[in-house]
Amino acid sequence: IAYCSQFMTLEPGDIITTGTPPGVGMGQKPEPWYLKAGDVVTLGIEKLGEQRQDFVAWTPRG
Repeated sequence: IAYCSQFMTLEPGDIITTGTPPGVGMGQKPEPWYLKAGDVVTLGIEKLGEQRQDFVAWTPRG
């Protein structure tokens, strides 16, 4: 919280997302798996709304 507040004003009700819980990505058994182009992640909180992230392949700018 202290780190984030150096760059932005935090207000009551603000949410700071800090990553993923154990057992995802590298923690998957028997093989780890990671997000890739075409995957969709949706995060929602009742009465606040929903975010959706569509993953696309990285392409260098030239």
